[in-house]
Amino acid sequence: MKETLTLVRSRASAVLALLASLLVIMGLVAPSALAENMRERQWYLDAMQADSMWKVDSGKGMTVAVLDSGVDASEPELTGKVLKGKNFLNPKQDAHTDQDGHGTAMATLIAGNGANDQGIKGLAPDARILPLTVFGDSQKAGTNSAPALIKGIRYAADSDAQIISMSLGFIEANLGDGQREQIQQAVDYALKRGKLLFAATGNDGDSGNYVSYPAATEGVAAVGAVDQGLAHVKYSSYGSHVALAAPGEEIPIPCAKGKPGYCRSGGTSQATAITSGAAALIWAKHPKWTANQVLRVMIETAGKPADGKIPSRYLGYGTIRPRYNVLENKGDPGPADVNPLVAAKKPDSPSKGEDKGTPSISPKGGAEADNAAEGTEGGGGSAMPWILGAAGAVVVVGGGAFVFLRRRNAQRF
Repeated sequence: MKETLTLVRSRASAVLALLASLLVIMGLVAPSALAENMRERQWYLDAMQADSMWKVDSGKGMTVAVLDSGVDASEPELTGKVLKGKNFLNPKQDAHTDQDGHGTAMATLIAGNGANDQGIKGLAPDARILPLTVFGDSQKAGTNSAPALIKGIRYAADSDAQIISMSLGFIEANLGDGQREQIQQAVDYALKRGKLLFAATGNDGDSGNYVSYPAATEGVAAVGAVDQGLAHVKYSSYGSHVALAAPGEEIPIPCAKGKPGYCRSGGTSQATAITSGAAALIWAKHPKWTANQVLRVMIETAGKPADGKIPSRYLGYGTIRPRYNVLENKGDPGPADVNPLVAAKKPDSPSKGEDKGTPSISPKGGAEADNAAEGTEGGGGSAMPWILGAAGAVVVVGGGAFVFLRRRNAQRF
C-alpha cells in the first residue's frame, strides 16, 4: 500500500512538473512564481538581514500613520494591527474601507505579520498602523484630495503615531491656490510635534520628472526607489530634494481589491513604505531618541552612492541600511532638536550638492561596499503605469489636483 501511494505521488508530481513547465514555456506563468515562496520574493528582507534584526527588535511600540486610500483591517497580514483611524474624504466611511487597495498594500510592507509564512512580512512586523484616508479610487481622483492630505498630516501630528508615511504626491502646477504653503504649514506642525515624515518622490523620472509635494516639502524625507541590483530605477523621480532610497522593484503586495492573491509591483510608494518600516525598527531600539536623531542615523548609515556624490540627485544620501544601527549600533544620533535635512539647507550650511539648496551631510559607517546596501545611479525600470491587479491594467488619473503616484504593471504570483 505504501509503495503504491508513493508511486501515485511520484506520478502526480511528474505530471504537475510537466504542466508547470508547459505553462512557463507558453508564457502563462512566470518561472519565479513556481520556484519561489513568498519570503524569497521579498528579496530585500534577506538583503537587509531582517531575521537578525527581528531578534533585536521588530518595531514593537511604534505606530506608523499611513496617509493613503485607507487600510483593510481584514487583510490576514494585518490582523490586530490596524487602529481606527479616520477618513478625511468620506465621513460616512471609516478608514478601514480601501477602494483602491494601495493603502492596504503599503501597510503590509510596513507591518505585515507574514500570515503564517504564506503572506507578506513587513519590515517592522510588530508595529501598528494608523490608517488615514486622504484619497480614494485612483481612477476617480478629485480636487478634494489636497485638503484631505493637509488635514491628515495635522491629525497624524496630534496622534500617538511617531512616523507619517505618505506614498503619494501632488504636482505643484495642479495644486490649488495656497495649497503648497498649507502643506508646508501642516508639515511644520508635525515636525514641531516630533514626527518623522516620509514621502514618495514619484514615478515620472523618465517621463517629465515632475517635482511633487509633500516629497519636496521642507522637513519631509523624500524617498526614491532602487532595484534588486540596488541601482536607481529610471522611473523614480529625482532632484535635489531626494533624501534616501529604498527597494522599490519586484516587491510583492496583495493584489487590488477584489483580485485574490499577490502581485509583483514596483514604485517609489513601495520604497517609502519600506523606509517607514526601517525607521520603526531603529526607533523601537532607541525609544528615547527624537525623530531628528532617527533620521540622522538613517542618513549616516545609508549605503553610499557608487559615484561618491553625496547627496545624489537620484539616491539622496544613499540606500537605507537599518541593520547598521539595529545590529551594529552605527550612526551618531546627534542633537535631538535639529532636523538634519532642514539644517543642511540653511544659509550657514552651504551645499556641496549639484543644486543650490541641496542638503549635504557626510554619511558615517556607510562608505564601504556592501552588496546589501549599495546603490548606483541609472539602472533599469520602466515608467509604464501599473495598478494593483491584473497584468496590463493602467491607472487612469482624473482631472483633479491630486496626482497619484503611478504604479507599474503588476503580475500575480
